[in-house]
Amino acid sequence: MMQDIDRKPKRAIVAAVQRPSVSDLEFEASLTELRQLAKTLGFEVIGRFTQKRAGFDAAAYFGTGKREELRLMREQEAVDVILIDHEISPSQQFNLAKEVGCEVMDRTMVILEIFHRHAASRYARAQVEIARLGYMAPRLREAAKEAGPKDRGRSGTGGRSGGESHGELDRRKIRDRIAELQEELDGMALEQKTQRARRREREGLARVALVGYTNAGKSTLMRALTASEALVADKLFATLDTTVRALHPETVPRVLVSDTVGFIKNLPHGLVASFKSTLDEALEASLLVHVVDASDAGFERQLAVTGEVLAEIGAEDVPRLVVFNKIDRGGDEAALRAKHPGCVVMSAKREGDVAGLREAIVAFFQRGLVEAELFLPWSAQKLRGQIFATCTVLEERADGEGAFLRVRGEPEAVARLREQLGETAMIRPRG
Repeated sequence: MMQDIDRKPKRAIVAAVQRPSVSDLEFEASLTELRQLAKTLGFEVIGRFTQKRAGFDAAAYFGTGKREELRLMREQEAVDVILIDHEISPSQQFNLAKEVGCEVMDRTMVILEIFHRHAASRYARAQVEIARLGYMAPRLREAAKEAGPKDRGRSGTGGRSGGESHGELDRRKIRDRIAELQEELDGMALEQKTQRARRREREGLARVALVGYTNAGKSTLMRALTASEALVADKLFATLDTTVRALHPETVPRVLVSDTVGFIKNLPHGLVASFKSTLDEALEASLLVHVVDASDAGFERQLAVTGEVLAEIGAEDVPRLVVFNKIDRGGDEAALRAKHPGCVVMSAKREGDVAGLREAIVAFFQRGLVEAELFLPWSAQKLRGQIFATCTVLEERADGEGAFLRVRGEPEAVARLREQLGETAMIRPRG
């Protein structure tokens, strides 16, 4: 049967319980974020439903009276799905869906679905499938419990062991599939590690990773800094796969810039683990450019969330440059500079601002450079290209025997050139 291409988007309600420990500002920011996640999935959010409560109802998240209110609202508004702004248990999800009469998706399920739709590479797709299967397994147990003894199969039929139910068979298949995918991932991870090692050896250690909250403008900055065609979309998690490009115009040393998957409040721990390969770019980097949306009233929360995730993957000690982006949309530039000394306040849409950020990045990598004077005999001109490729030539003069070049470069590169030239060149620290 042909799919209806004119099918209307699902109508959704965002819903949440506000506990006493959660401030109104934090609560509203989280609901707004859930609306954005729903938009990324293509849902039409037609309303919200909230309850202030000491804790979540153990049976179905909302209290009994509120569940009835939600059911009536769902019927009146012809709602297709309820989006819960927390991760809830399989039994809570099942019971709530049964009582309100429509599909219920918790925050984790929403994020998993977004990752599933946006994963492009084989590696990312495998990671997403592992996370989704891990999420499904306890929900299958809940469904099997509801089905009861009638789900119990007969011994030895359909490839099942004696007395194994359909639910048990499904869960066994999930375990087997996860093991299979994990084996594939381990192989791909080893291959990626080898490729990264070769890349480091070939291209040096001047690496920058763009990190930060999803939709903070990392992809826009990536395009601006590298003159690349990175995808830019006003959606959460528009990109999942890591992109690596050279800083443009190219510099000495050559600086590679990588984009990473965006962070988000309450990112499920399973997803942090599953997407550690994309976050590994942060561990590989010599400098993290932490991009923050300056126009977002809750940017302090963005800073905290990103810091927590970076600590979780072991990247908290990597040098960091905080960049407050989207200042053209709002934000107090003077206050930002006062509170965060050394930060960059900019708009990725302004060429002058991008040039300033580029200079800051280049300056970081040139701090450890040395200057030296090399003598290049006319008989060794084959090394001339290597000198210009690995160092900045500050001055050049020639005599009858060859050329004298005053260069600036990484200590290792300069030492390697000296060894190849077979001479003792005078090297002095820059500045």
